[in-house]
This record gives sequence, structure tokens and C-alpha cells, in this order.
Amino acid sequence: MTRHPHLWSDIRDGIRDVAAPGIAAIPIGLLFGAVAAGKGLSAAEVTLMSALVFAGGAQFAAIEIWSTPVPVAALAFSTLLINLRHVLMSASLARKVAFGRGARLLGFAVMADENWALAERRALRAPVSFAYWGGMGLVFWLNWVFWSALGAVIGAAMGPPERFGADFAFTALFIGLIATFVTGRGTLLVIAASGITAALVHRFIGAPWHVAAGAIAGIAAAYLAAPREDAP
Repeated sequence: MTRHPHLWSDIRDGIRDVAAPGIAAIPIGLLFGAVAAGKGLSAAEVTLMSALVFAGGAQFAAIEIWSTPVPVAALAFSTLLINLRHVLMSASLARKVAFGRGARLLGFAVMADENWALAERRALRAPVSFAYWGGMGLVFWLNWVFWSALGAVIGAAMGPPERFGADFAFTALFIGLIATFVTGRGTLLVIAASGITAALVHRFIGAPWHVAAGAIAGIAAAYLAAPREDAP
């Protein structure tokens, strides 16, 4: 019987790395399910939405403007704007993964901010194999689907997550992840430009425009900070 030590090792690494984000996602998933149920969605509909969309920010934005009849155009535009960052994330990661285009089309369907950041960090020291990405992505996807479905079932019994600080879980997680990317003045400039721009746009214009604005500012800062080759 053929053994694949690297395969199982990479799967274990992916599951281990995504454990902390998975725990942080629990109260957010429960909250989303409860809010969606309050808007009239059944537990089955919440489960299907989480399984197919798998984008917490976009799902919260959609539920926020959900009404009867459903404003399809507003839903489509707001979720598109929020999820445009996935185009940039995919483009960045595509050059660093050790699997082909077909596998990327399949595997990137479970891309989220958390497993993207973890894969980028792993790429600094080891190949990002499909086993690593798949183990991490599948577990994170199942985690989100399960807890959002449970949130729809238990509903209002949860109470607001602010009362025990769970609303800050993802923010704290990302502060830790971003800190690992700071390798010099260039990356610090990119992070500062993106964060400050997103905060200002959110304060004076509002969501979801701050997501795209922060991404554009980060790209511009990365371009300006990139070393220039002397012209021949």
C-alpha cells in the first residue's frame, strides 16, 4: 500500500493552522445565523447560503438590506463590492501555490480572508500544496456552515456577542496575522495606507466602500514602495 507522508502532513498542518480562526468564527457564525433567522430565513436557507456564498462580510451585508420583496440589484452590488478583494487575493496567491489552474478553480472556492492570510504566511517558508490548502479550506468552510446553521436554530437565545467580547475576535486575529507580514518599511507602508484609508472611508462614507478603498490604497502604496530598476 502506497503511503503519502507529505500529503497527510500537509493536511494536518492546514487543519492546525486554521484552528484559531475557526474558533474565532464560532460566535460570528452563530450571530449571522441568528440575524438571518430574524429576517425570516429558515435554518435550511441559512445553511445553503453559508455553503454557497461562504463570505461572512457579504452575507452580513446581504442580510442587513434583506426585505420582502428582495432588493436583488442592491444585494448583488453590495456583495460584489465587498467580495472584489477576492480577485486581488486570488491573484496574489495563485503565483505561490504548488498546484495547477484546475485545482485552483476548485480550491479557491473556499478562500476566505483567514485562510488566504495563513497561506500567504506559509508561502514565506514552505510550498502551499493542495493538501495543505484543501485541509485548511474544507475545515474552515464546514466550521462556518455548521455554526451559522446552529445560530439559525437557537436564534435569539445567544444574546449579543458584544457582551462577552466575541465581536472583537476576528479583529484581534487579523492584528496578529498582519503583524507577521511586517518585514520592513515597505510592508508597513502598505498596511498603514490600507488601514487608514479604510478607516476614513468607513467613517465618512460608510460600508461597503471602505473595503474597496482600503484595497486600492494598499495596491497604490505597494506600487510606490516597490524598488525601481534603473533604466538602461
